[in-house]
Amino acid sequence: MSETPPPRILLFDSGTGGLTVARAVAEALPQAHLIYAADNGAFPYGAWEEGALIERILAVMSLLIAKSRPDLVVIACNTASTLAIWRLRERFPDIPFVGTVPAIKPAAALSKTGVIGVLATPGTVRREYTKALIDTYASHCTVILHGAHGLAALAEDKLYGKAPDRRQILREIRPVFRKRKGRQTDTVALGCTHYPLLLEELTAMAPWPVTFLDPAPAIARRVVQVLAERGRQPGEINGAVAPSTLMLTARPVAERVLDAYAVLGFANHMVMPAS
Repeated sequence: MSETPPPRILLFDSGTGGLTVARAVAEALPQAHLIYAADNGAFPYGAWEEGALIERILAVMSLLIAKSRPDLVVIACNTASTLAIWRLRERFPDIPFVGTVPAIKPAAALSKTGVIGVLATPGTVRREYTKALIDTYASHCTVILHGAHGLAALAEDKLYGKAPDRRQILREIRPVFRKRKGRQTDTVALGCTHYPLLLEELTAMAPWPVTFLDPAPAIARRVVQVLAERGRQPGEINGAVAPSTLMLTARPVAERVLDAYAVLGFANHMVMPAS
């Protein structure tokens, strides 16, 4: 009987933020072949007009899927998920896509005060999808939505070895810390996969202690579930740990960028220009 080959999982983000998800998926499926794709030629996604960004994501994903032939794709980016995942599922109906959305449902369930923060990118905060999550799962809570303009870039800088400016981090997160009628924010959903890279700094600079919710573990559990539904049980994954591959849409401007990916297991890289 032939061994079942390890599943090929493509993880996609605009930059390094999806590495937090890749780490969780690797822990859940240590023998999977992970392929990490960063559309660094278009980073940051928050600066794009929505229609143009959707077309960009579809074009890049077409190239990535043709090259990597994944069994499953994780959209490890809140902006891309809330904006384009339904279009991706339409375009590639034979490939399962697991998306990333702000952890509003678990934040509402966890909060003791009923005041929760959602720290995301400006684009994710504006999306109707985010508002629908609030209406569905957190209508009983006071929800403080805040679009942080520079937090993702600070997370990228940290991964590349630059110490983040903690005063700037405080400015970026302060708006989600609110007090309402004797109650105050006690739970903050991190609505961008870059943000857990700054968890130490977020905790240190928070005006008071809160629970920061990282979506990565839940995404990893969903990946395992979807693979199982398609007959790829984790127990059937045999063989040695597959080497991981990094795919970029633009050549990095500094070698330290590749070094940062290599530290987290993505030492092999290729550049696939999307335009």
